[in-house]
Amino acid sequence: MADKLKVTLVKSVIGRIPKHRKTVEALGLKKTGRSNTLPNNEATRGMIKQVAYLLKVEEI
Repeated sequence: MADKLKVTLVKSVIGRIPKHRKTVEALGLKKTGRSNTLPNNEATRGMIKQVAYLLKVEEI
């Protein structure tokens, strides 16, 4: 299992549930197409699972 995850926002948060918007913001993503590297832990995995339909995730 990888130590880090590269998370990319591939769909817009316009019109999404406010809770999902906040989750995307907490992942450090602001604009479509932007990426962020995050630690691979339970908290991060849970956040990614909640908004998986908006993201692309790669293991590093």
